[in-house]
Amino acid sequence: MPKTVRSVLPGRARSRRLTGLLAGCALFAGALAGAAPAASAQTAADPVAAAKALAAPLVPGANNWSCKPSSAHPRPVVLVHGTFATGSVNWLTIAPALAADGYCVFALTYGEQPGIPVLRAIAPVPDSAAQLATFVDGVLAATGAAKADLVGHSQGGGLTPRYYLKFNGGAAKVHTLVGIAPSNHGTTLAGLATLAQSIPGAMDIVASACPACADQVVGSSVLTRLNAGGDTVPGVSYTNIITRYDEVVTPYRTQALTGPDVHNVLVQDLCPANSPDHVLMAVDPVVGHEVRHALDPAHVGEADCWANLTG
Repeated sequence: MPKTVRSVLPGRARSRRLTGLLAGCALFAGALAGAAPAASAQTAADPVAAAKALAAPLVPGANNWSCKPSSAHPRPVVLVHGTFATGSVNWLTIAPALAADGYCVFALTYGEQPGIPVLRAIAPVPDSAAQLATFVDGVLAATGAAKADLVGHSQGGGLTPRYYLKFNGGAAKVHTLVGIAPSNHGTTLAGLATLAQSIPGAMDIVASACPACADQVVGSSVLTRLNAGGDTVPGVSYTNIITRYDEVVTPYRTQALTGPDVHNVLVQDLCPANSPDHVLMAVDPVVGHEVRHALDPAHVGEADCWANLTG
């Protein structure tokens, strides 16, 4: 039976918001050293070389291009980071955990916008989806696998991979998409984006510096096109891992999808005492376990609150 988002305990401490803010600052700082080199024209004819040009450096357990999937884990896992971050800083916890489980793990950095230093995943979502397509093609060519699994955070778990699945041929190459705090139906940024839309010229400023930010605002043309005709594409399994305390993709219920083979998991249903915010979802132990469950439900049970928070 598909899991559904259910109501949970109200409220959380102010200190959790401060923790999330500090973690977000750490992501920005880490991005300084995490940008991947731009792909050259010479890589266009070689899918593996093109993918390597997008690979995020220094991700523990990731981007071993000689890795071959095992019978236990026949599909490589591609990690897709969130807005403003890079693959190098988004996956310091999940990548080594999946590698230790025996997966072939790959992480890219995508979405550079000309003239904007440091920050990544800010380019138009269609451009980023095309880069993801290039990376997945290279991963499949290198590993010999027929399909990959995608695990993404924020934009990387919502808009960009879903755009790739629907418009860039990804549905034939992906078995499972696991979205952590995904921007599936956009965000109001707790009303700030809605306010910006009401001010003439404000959204133009946002779009000029961060097209991906504008693409993720509720009602954007990219979101409208993506969600027309249904949330999902046939043949792909979807898991969305959501926290009630998300202050970035708001309202948090917009992260859920509807359709066949969709599992919407609220962290607080698994562990009512656990209250990660948007940024901390990428390093939360309960979330990490639930990612492993989504990738291998036959052998990994649902997250256990006490064991995952104390183990």
